[in-house]
Amino acid sequence: MAAVALDLFAAGADRLVYSEALDLTLASLRSYGPLHRHWAVAWSGGKDSTATLTLLIHLIESGQLPRPETLTVYYADTRMELVPLAIAAAETMRQLARFPWIRVRVVTAPLDKRFLVYILGRGVPPPNNNTLRWCTRQIKVDPMAAAIAADLDGRDDPDLAEAMAEMIGHNGGPVLADGPEDQAAETRDTVLMITGVRQGESAIRDRRIEMSCGRDGAECGQGWYQLAVPEAKGVRGRIFTLAPLLHWRVCHVWDWLRIYAPAEQYGGWSTAMVADAYGGDEAEELAARTGCLCCPLASNDRALDKIIRHPSWSYLAPLKRLREIYRRLRLPANRLRKPGAEVLKNGKTAKNPQRLGPITLPVRLAVLEEILSIQAEVNAAAVAGSWPSVDILNAEEEARIRALIAAGTWPDKWSGDEPTGDVPLDAVYPDGSVQPLLT
Repeated sequence: MAAVALDLFAAGADRLVYSEALDLTLASLRSYGPLHRHWAVAWSGGKDSTATLTLLIHLIESGQLPRPETLTVYYADTRMELVPLAIAAAETMRQLARFPWIRVRVVTAPLDKRFLVYILGRGVPPPNNNTLRWCTRQIKVDPMAAAIAADLDGRDDPDLAEAMAEMIGHNGGPVLADGPEDQAAETRDTVLMITGVRQGESAIRDRRIEMSCGRDGAECGQGWYQLAVPEAKGVRGRIFTLAPLLHWRVCHVWDWLRIYAPAEQYGGWSTAMVADAYGGDEAEELAARTGCLCCPLASNDRALDKIIRHPSWSYLAPLKRLREIYRRLRLPANRLRKPGAEVLKNGKTAKNPQRLGPITLPVRLAVLEEILSIQAEVNAAAVAGSWPSVDILNAEEEARIRALIAAGTWPDKWSGDEPTGDVPLDAVYPDGSVQPLLT
């Protein structure tokens, strides 16, 4: 890609201009890429990972970056993506088929661990930012880690998958020939896992980046290059991660997705829809980072709100009712509560006696019908307008939820005989003391 002569994207002299950002990206890939025969890309379908993926392929195809021996793209299908993002991901995968040297793996959580099946079938409340943020790992990181672990050694290994899931974001690699466990790391195949991690995308992630900077020979300002899980059995010294867009501003990402990537000379990618789904400017990013439908962890649905303001996507408006459903599912009246002190395996009393727990069976069944009704309403409008349908609950998932409810399925350590959270009880404190109800 030719350097951009004008500083089109910077508001001031202190901001990194696009040409400089691209030079740093290319320098990091040229520095660390040749150290590894096998490359992999952790692709979520979101703006940063999509920009990383499409830019990487352009740099290789244009001859600016040597092609690795293998390149594997891992896409995590959460079943809850914003419709434009899901459509864009499907189109990107179709376009990836133009390159026979690229392998694409689509991974999905096991049936019982998918978002709505886990909530309605097992009764686990929707995730929240305080005590129960389970969704990202369960429906995105774990499935990708399992696929990577299986590819890495050509076998299923739960311990290896767990180690991979502990890594930052998503990680992985293609099928590799492994040697004996005591073989020197430098004589075995290694994988460079390329991620879309970028400063400014998450305050928590920024702090983690600032604390760790680069490791394993990386220089500051040249990507975020690290040796990951070096002590994990089977992958010692074999998985390295690189974030080549670490330094990009969000305006650079928007312009790559909207202006450059769609142009034929850069690959003709269908990426403009990805930027539009997020809002497409720096202010929107602060509240529109999620790519999921009505994310329970977000305070509002900025991305979905923007999408449905467009006439061609306005039929998706009923999906906004999911937020109120998630809120109701966390109410004490709709959940069970431990009636007294809970004794742990070590004999100690739990620090949170009388904690709220799973969603009751009748509420789960009622909400299942409500969500199916919302989906049917949206899809009826989609048929009438010749627009894309939504598929957040398919027939297999619905049947599984109904079966789990009929079987009286509860999370571990819950029997279903506990009272609901709105029933008055004697107060039990962590030290085991009890304050009776006042009568």
